[in-house]
Amino acid sequence: MDKKIGFIGCGKMAQAMIGGLIDSNLIERNNIIVSAKSNETLLKVKALYEIQTLQNNVELATKVDYLFLAVKPDLYPTIIDEIKDSISNHTVIITIAAGITLEGVEKSFGKEVKIIRTMPNTPSLVREGMSALCHNKIVTDSELNEVMAIFNSFGKCEIVNENLMDAIPAVSGSSPAYVYLMIEALADGAVLQGIPRKQAYNLAAQAVLGAAKMVLETELHPGELKDQVCTPGGATIEAIAELEKQGFRSSIIAAMERCTTKSSALGK
Repeated sequence: MDKKIGFIGCGKMAQAMIGGLIDSNLIERNNIIVSAKSNETLLKVKALYEIQTLQNNVELATKVDYLFLAVKPDLYPTIIDEIKDSISNHTVIITIAAGITLEGVEKSFGKEVKIIRTMPNTPSLVREGMSALCHNKIVTDSELNEVMAIFNSFGKCEIVNENLMDAIPAVSGSSPAYVYLMIEALADGAVLQGIPRKQAYNLAAQAVLGAAKMVLETELHPGELKDQVCTPGGATIEAIAELEKQGFRSSIIAAMERCTTKSSALGK
């Protein structure tokens, strides 16, 4: 893709996306430009990814075709106010923060601009990201397809209605943290039984990866796949019964509800 891509802000999420982009070879390194407040961050990113870095957000905004605003939600008004007069008509603004709406961004710019609202996740770093996207009416099909190609270069993406975007962090944006917690718990349980810690993490992580691939590649209902593992009167159904007794599913759903409520509040 012969387009210039810019990131204002370069925290963990932006770095995951940049790493995925570079590994996929979709974008040449010299077509990626990053700005950040901290010179330390810029030096680290330049050394790690061998890309262009700037400390001037306005200068960056004038150089790129696709501009990612990779800052915390509360910084959006400040950053947009800084760059709004430097954005050209062709520049596509891409948000990656929870709770930031298309309407809110348009109001902050005070003019009609092309905006794509997204919610990626950190597994983008290993090209297994899952991102959700929605856009305003002036984004063209060709621009949307290019942005989808960017997100597909480090995982998969789905187009959703904006009224569902606040629910996305709970199911794919934040959920890797829930899975890491589960992997840690599985490993702790294995260590309790005498399995060495490193082997425990390998066993648990690969089991989770395999289970996820089974859902995606067989397209069978997760409940059906679960039933295939549960021999009548066996050890697995005993474990499932205990998980149900402890509120495993209800605790996940409750956590997702809290995550969605917080995501909605972040943009206000």
